[in-house]
Amino acid sequence: MYARVTVTQIKPDMIDEAVRIMRESVMPAAQAQRGFKGIYMLTDRQANTSQTVSLWETEADLQASEASGYYQEQIAKIGSVITAPPTRNLFEVSVQG
Repeated sequence: MYARVTVTQIKPDMIDEAVRIMRESVMPAAQAQRGFKGIYMLTDRQANTSQTVSLWETEADLQASEASGYYQEQIAKIGSVITAPPTRNLFEVSVQG
């Protein structure tokens, strides 16, 4: 399994809106992607940040989600609530509980 971790700086008082966008738009789009296994959005309201972890069955599935434009489309959905372009890192999931 593979994971993409996206870190975003969210505008003050916009965490709830970011969560709404994730629930109502990003999650349904993710569930339609080949190899998608799950998503977690972690928020820090004091720091106005979030980390979103998406899980993918294979590295090829994760890479395909970027090459197809899917990832960029999802980032565009949250564009109005973030203060800067997000950062992302890709990982192999080595231990899962």
